Amino acid sequence: MNYLTSKLNKTFLFLTMLLGCCLNSQAGNRDSLALTPPMGFMTWNKYGEDINEQLIRQIADKMAADGYADAGYQYIFIDDAWQGGRDKRNNIIPDPVKFPSGMKALADYVHSRGLKLGIYSDAAPLTCAGYTASYNFEEQDAKTFAEWGMDYLKYDYCHAPSDSAVAHERYKRMGDALEKSGREIALGVCEWGQLNPELWARQAGGSLWRISYDVRDMWKDIVKQGGMGILDIIDITEPLYSFAGPGHWNDMDMLVVGLEGKGGPSSDLGGIGCTYTEYQTQMSMWCMFASPLAMSHDILNENAATRRILLNKEIIAINQDALGKAARLVQRIGECRVYHRQLTNNRQAIAIMNPSDKAQRISLPLSFLGK
Repeated sequence: MNYLTSKLNKTFLFLTMLLGCCLNSQAGNRDSLALTPPMGFMTWNKYGEDINEQLIRQIADKMAADGYADAGYQYIFIDDAWQGGRDKRNNIIPDPVKFPSGMKALADYVHSRGLKLGIYSDAAPLTCAGYTASYNFEEQDAKTFAEWGMDYLKYDYCHAPSDSAVAHERYKRMGDALEKSGREIALGVCEWGQLNPELWARQAGGSLWRISYDVRDMWKDIVKQGGMGILDIIDITEPLYSFAGPGHWNDMDMLVVGLEGKGGPSSDLGGIGCTYTEYQTQMSMWCMFASPLAMSHDILNENAATRRILLNKEIIAINQDALGKAARLVQRIGECRVYHRQLTNNRQAIAIMNPSDKAQRISLPLSFLGK
C-alpha cells in the first residue's frame, strides 16, 4: 500500500484530488443572496467604535486598488457605533459627526468602487455598544437600509432574551422585513451560537449564523477568561459541517490574520496575537469549513506576510467552491487531524492539521484520498 508520509509542525498539508462524485444543492429564495460564503472587511476588531465615512472610503479604495476585490472580497461591513439615534419620524439615522454625508452617499461611493456595503444593528432596543437598535422597528429600519443601498445586515443579539424561540422570532421579524424592503439584503445572524442558530437561522431568513462567541487574537484560550481562540472555534465548528451549503453558512467570526496583538476589541481576554503559522491555519480552516471571510486587521497599513495569507488564491478557491460542502473531520492520527471537503468537478480537498506545539510525523495511506 502506498503512503503519504510527512512531518508536520503546527501547519497544514493540502491536497486537491480528482476523485469522488459531485453532489447537487438546491438553494431557496433567500439562499440566493449568498451562494458562496461572503468575503470582505469588518470594522470592529481593528477600529471598534472609532469609525467614520472617511475611513470607509479609504478602505474601499484600498480593497478596489490593491487586489482584494479581485480576490473575491466584495463587502465592507460597518459594525457597531455608526448610529445617531432616530429622527422625529423614528427613522434611524447615522451619527452626523462620523457620517456627515449620510449613508446613501457612502453606499454609492462603495458601489462605485465595485464593492458592497453592510450595516449593523441588534434584535433589541440597544446594540452591544449601547447605540440605537432595531427591535420593534424592523420594517422601518429595513426600509431605511434598503433606501440607503445596503447589501448586508449584521444583526446582533445583545440585551435580548436567552431563549431560542424568542431569538428565532426576533430574527424572523427582521428577515421578513428585509424580504419586503424592496432590496436584496443578506442577513447575518450574530447570536454567537448559544441558542443553536444552525437549527433555525435559515428559516428566519439568515444567510449565515455565528456559531461561537467573538474570536480573539489568539490560538486558543489558555487564560480561561471567556475568550475564543482560533482552535476553540475550530473545535466548535467541526460537528456542524452538515448545516452549511449554498446560501446558508456557519459563520466562524472574523479573521484575526494580521492583527498581531496590537489592541482593539480582539485583544482582550488573552488576545495577545498569533504566529504566522497560526494565522495561516485560521485562514485555511475557515476556508475548509466554508465560513464567511471577514478581514479585520489594519488593512491600510498591512505587511506583506498578512497579504500572502489573505490573498492566497488556491485556498480562497476552496472557500468559494460552488458545491458549498463544508469540510468534516474524518480521522485523527496522534494529535493530528485529517479533514475532507468535497469540491465541484469531482475534486476533493484534504487538510491535515497539527494543533499541538510539537512536531508530529504521520503516515496516511493514499487509498484514503479516494474515500
